[in-house]
Amino acid sequence: MLHWLDIENDAEPFPSLDYALEEPNGLLAAGGTLNPQRLLNAYRCGIFPWFDEDQPILWWSPDPRLVLKPDDLHISRSLKKCINKNLYSCTVDKAFNEVIVACSTSRKDQQGTWITDSMIDAYQTLFTLGHAHSVEVWADEKLVGGLYGVSIGQVFFGESMFSRLDNASKVGFAFLCKQLSQWEFQLIDCQVHSDHLERLGASTIPRKEFAEQLAVYCLKKPSTNAWLLS
Repeated sequence: MLHWLDIENDAEPFPSLDYALEEPNGLLAAGGTLNPQRLLNAYRCGIFPWFDEDQPILWWSPDPRLVLKPDDLHISRSLKKCINKNLYSCTVDKAFNEVIVACSTSRKDQQGTWITDSMIDAYQTLFTLGHAHSVEVWADEKLVGGLYGVSIGQVFFGESMFSRLDNASKVGFAFLCKQLSQWEFQLIDCQVHSDHLERLGASTIPRKEFAEQLAVYCLKKPSTNAWLLS
């Protein structure tokens, strides 16, 4: 039976990940809110929200989990050539709102979007509080790609990316991995399997192992200059 969260109590614990459904894979709970306390508690437990406009808030923890260690990024020959040409420049946290809206629009054009208005509002709040972050990719001072996610301890929880020009999102992801490695991050959560992320070096691990890693890495501090790029 699906667990329903109390909308009046954001501190209410999530159920054990052992209760997540096998079909659909990882569905654990419904309801609650998208307030910062609830969202941050979810990420620390290996849980994330994913739902459509006409659905209640749904909370997921799929098994297995797709992850990437920043140092394990695989840069293909073509991507390396693109990076070396300096076609794009990258920044951090300079246009968070534009990035999340672009991710929403991009996904809506492709297959409908789970980045609803309520999700945009929630992550903009997390950004204001210093928990959510973005990478922007620019060409001729135009935003052509980017990604956003949530940072807790030495873990970056990736949420979505978009690209308006060839390789723009890949360049942004490579930039992110380089920075996270320098900041002593240990793990990037990529959520669910995709061929695109697998080609970049991501791999799946059992949900139990993922949760065990979160219990350690979310409590460790990154280097002091994390997310303070000018």
